[in-house]
Amino acid sequence: MEDWETDASAATTSSLPPQVVISPCAACKILRRRCVEKCKFAPYFPPTEPLKFAVVHRVFGASNLIKLLQGVPESQRADAVESMVYEANARIRDPVYGCAGAICQLQKQIIELQTELAKAEVQILNMKSHKMINSTENLQYQENIIQQQPFDNSSSFFFDANNEGLDSWEPFWK
Repeated sequence: MEDWETDASAATTSSLPPQVVISPCAACKILRRRCVEKCKFAPYFPPTEPLKFAVVHRVFGASNLIKLLQGVPESQRADAVESMVYEANARIRDPVYGCAGAICQLQKQIIELQTELAKAEVQILNMKSHKMINSTENLQYQENIIQQQPFDNSSSFFFDANNEGLDSWEPFWK
């Protein structure tokens, strides 16, 4: 009898359409209002990212955010929201300068790194020039030694004192 009840309940639940639980967007959760189907914030502030809206709301306010989004073309709104989130985070970290402070700091870091790179390139060029000078001096030294030694064609590497070839040599391993 229990098997029949489980089969019947399984058949009833499978014939019903699955219920979709729609959670309000992060903006509506924080503002404590009902999230309507055409909510202006829903595409940009999903319910899984409540801090994203909280930061923007704290710095800019909800009404200013709506005004700013309405002034931006639909295709660029997602980028505008990301920019506003970045600016809001920067304003919380640095209330005076915000993004401008971060940009100035990065520009200063770029200048320092470019200076360091230029110094390293100068060092490399110095090392290469020293290497070329040393190799030129070494080559001149070797040429002087060769010129100072007389060339003797009576002795050859392939012949012994009796001018016998390599055939007369016996191997050492015998």
